Amino acid sequence: MSPISRNLQAVQQQIAAAALKASRDVHDVTLLAVSKTFGPEAVIEAADAGQRAFGENYLQEALDKIDAVRRLRPDLVLEWHFIGPIQSNKTRQIAEHFDWVHSVEREKIAQRLSDQRPASLPPLNICLQVNISAEESKSGVAPGEVLPLARAVAGLPRLRLRGLMAIPEPAADYEQQRLPFRRVRELADSLIRDGVPLDALSMGMSADLEAAVAEGATIVRVGTAIFGKRT
Repeated sequence: MSPISRNLQAVQQQIAAAALKASRDVHDVTLLAVSKTFGPEAVIEAADAGQRAFGENYLQEALDKIDAVRRLRPDLVLEWHFIGPIQSNKTRQIAEHFDWVHSVEREKIAQRLSDQRPASLPPLNICLQVNISAEESKSGVAPGEVLPLARAVAGLPRLRLRGLMAIPEPAADYEQQRLPFRRVRELADSLIRDGVPLDALSMGMSADLEAAVAEGATIVRVGTAIFGKRT
């Protein structure tokens, strides 16, 4: 078994244990393998071990990787998620090459993604990035401004609003890790009560995965624990 296969198995077991502890069905939690800075060979190795969803932060690196994986292994059907900051001049390529976008924080960006999504592809799955810890260094819409953005995005024809994404301030203690994830879940619940259909919470990474699953994460974004330390 390759190192990436072993790591994937360990992370899946970690997710299963967290789901069991939270009385949740493990099948309700999707593992998103964050492959940024790792080459197409690493993606293929993970795919051969059963992983299908991959997350990328940097557009040009991602486009080169997607192309390389398709050339090397045309048999693989993978799901690509864009999880990095979005510049206006990059929306067309994101709209054309990805299945999900987790980092929408402005209506203008959502509008461009909708306008530029090819009609031959299914609607682009969207998560709104929420700056749940109010960190100046972090992207994301403020919690109090999510509802109007969510309603605007839900009305765009080539997008499908799926949920919220958050990267809380790091915390070492499990209970402290749970608090911001709980606020994200409560925010999503309030949006649903206001008539915005959501079914996804993209939250939790290698260091706080269990806390995120305990608070309802449906997608956990894990890179280091699968692929190793980035150089």
